[in-house]
Amino acid sequence: MGLSTSEQAAITSGSDFWHTEGVESAGLPSVTVTDGPHGVRMQASGEDMLAGVPATCFPPAVASASTWDPELLRRMGAALGDECRAQDVAVLLGPGVNLKRSPLGGRNFEYFSEDPILTGLLATEWVRGLQSRGVGASLKHFAVNSQETDRMRISADLDERTLREMYLRAFHKVVTRAQPWTVMCAYNKVNGVYASEHHWLLTEVLRGEWGFEGLVVSDWGAVVDRVAAIAAGLDLTMPGPDAAGDQALVDAVAAGRLDPALLEQSAELVRKLVAKAGDRPAGSYDADAHHALAREIAGRAIVLLKNDGDLLPLDGTQRIAVLGEFARTPRYQGGGSSQITPTRLDNALAEITSSASRTTFAPGYTVQGEADEALLTEAVAVARAADVAIVFVGSVHETEGADRESIDLPAPQLALIERVAAVNPNTIVVLSNGAVIATKPWDERVPALVEGWLLGQAGGSAIADVLFGRVNPSGRLAETIPVKLADHPSYLDFPGEHGHVRYGEGLHVGYRGFDARGQEVAYPFGFGLSYTTFGYGAAHASATAAGVEVRVPVTNTGGRDGREVVQVYVSRPGSKVQRAPRELKAFASAEIGAGDTTEVRLTVEREDLAYWDTRLGRWIVEDGEYLIEVGSSSRDVRAAVTVHVAGDPARVPLTSESSVGEWMADPRGAEVLGAAFASAAGQSEGLMASMTANPEMLMMLGSLPLSRMAAFPGSPLNAGDLEKLVEAAN
Repeated sequence: MGLSTSEQAAITSGSDFWHTEGVESAGLPSVTVTDGPHGVRMQASGEDMLAGVPATCFPPAVASASTWDPELLRRMGAALGDECRAQDVAVLLGPGVNLKRSPLGGRNFEYFSEDPILTGLLATEWVRGLQSRGVGASLKHFAVNSQETDRMRISADLDERTLREMYLRAFHKVVTRAQPWTVMCAYNKVNGVYASEHHWLLTEVLRGEWGFEGLVVSDWGAVVDRVAAIAAGLDLTMPGPDAAGDQALVDAVAAGRLDPALLEQSAELVRKLVAKAGDRPAGSYDADAHHALAREIAGRAIVLLKNDGDLLPLDGTQRIAVLGEFARTPRYQGGGSSQITPTRLDNALAEITSSASRTTFAPGYTVQGEADEALLTEAVAVARAADVAIVFVGSVHETEGADRESIDLPAPQLALIERVAAVNPNTIVVLSNGAVIATKPWDERVPALVEGWLLGQAGGSAIADVLFGRVNPSGRLAETIPVKLADHPSYLDFPGEHGHVRYGEGLHVGYRGFDARGQEVAYPFGFGLSYTTFGYGAAHASATAAGVEVRVPVTNTGGRDGREVVQVYVSRPGSKVQRAPRELKAFASAEIGAGDTTEVRLTVEREDLAYWDTRLGRWIVEDGEYLIEVGSSSRDVRAAVTVHVAGDPARVPLTSESSVGEWMADPRGAEVLGAAFASAAGQSEGLMASMTANPEMLMMLGSLPLSRMAAFPGSPLNAGDLEKLVEAAN
């Protein structure tokens, strides 16, 4: 590249908060990178970091994930790419694909799901859409970044199988299918090592195993040691400038403590990123069209949780009481680095008023969500005089940098629901929240419940579209709503203490944990109602080299056109390894006309059937019969079929430390060891010899390592036999 060591060091940190460092003499310009996953947050002034240039605030990931529609996410990514080009942004810092391990995660609104397959497939299309416009994505936060408490130092401690199967799986999908221009390392430590210095993560796995070709950038302020970071595989430290870190790199190279080739490689990746960004043309975008797209996504994201007596949709002729300050002052995004200054902002009150001729409003609580008896009394009076009461409530604040303390609604909002429901039997509750809200027991007193999430700038109009039936709700939960926080699999191990958080639930994240314990939930993963109904026919499945092909006929049995999210869950009954009772492996969003039947075809990819074998250090597809369950949620199975899947060769070599049981379970090992026992039976006497000759007694010895058996007095084996047995067995 022709740069000096000091110049190489300089371009591996930023020039300021949002720009890379340029080298004018080498013809290397500076480029702009900025937040965030659901909008372009270009800082408008140096005084206020969170005040941005107006841009479309699309629904955050907590909402867009509930569409279960990768193609819709691709369109959103493309629109974001157009807005980046209009603002001369080279890299947009998203998407966030960390799993929602706990409903208390303060940044859950920026993440898609508690499931890695759903997360990975949605994020892949988001990245493809963005990068189709010549703008780079930054896949984040790599890795195991599922909380805000002590986020700059906390060590996420977990076993490798959980790490591979749950917390890395979505990253793997996006990297191998979409090749994001950058991957952003997380703040936290993983098993005691900072992500920014984690050679195994950044080099061995990301680049070595997955073939990542792009640049690894730090989260802002994540780098503790520039030299260790470069050595581990991190290329660009942000923000900058970092003169001390630059000099540390130069000194380390001069002293032989850092291989100069590693610094040169990182500098070259920065140069390639800048060159790629230079190929994108300037752009513009249609703000009205993007607002319409935001409205479409928001409408598709809304989840109808309850609709007793078909109270919804409304027809516009009723006397409607709109209650709750959130109807007038919407909660539409979370706080922190992804906070967008919208191009416009719809509110539900105005949209409902324009859709119904007789509408009254009362705020019920203050803008800050605080109790006010006068406001509450007024709201109850307004509700009593109406045919239908729509109550807007939700979480008061979710933000980067702090986890939530509870999943309960604030007391003033609970009081509003209870008092209104007591005087109006036709009460509809609309939630606005960035992570799940507990709904029990108050939802039993209202006939209709709408999960409105944080819906972006067009959320108000999208809510009205659903309430009045202009949009038939098709959103599905991307995370389980528990009855209470203590039921959650993460409850006893969140957020940790003394710098460590133990991922004690292991593989049983989210719905996997609820299902494994047979735990009652308020609303299950994948759940969502519609204004129509769907019937499923018999499912058919066939194994192929690529995985399992699934076909199922789905009929719209109601009177409205609608959309069904068909979900495929897979289990391996009798598996030799611990597994969840069922795991999402494929899904499809199918638009079906009233009375029509559509054959939905889905593919369960073979790689998604594999588990990580810690003994062999590789992915293994287990041979045998797999149960394929097709349904409308993780707990609403409509059709099931079994299919045989041929497994991968997975023999674990036997050693002298392998147990007698392991030897006997291995066909070759059983043959070799059995012959040794038979041979020794006629030559040895004593307790051990008699035990090995008795099948029942041999079972008792199953956990005994072969080396220990050889050490017992009177054993039919001796230390000299072990090496020959191991050689013969392998």
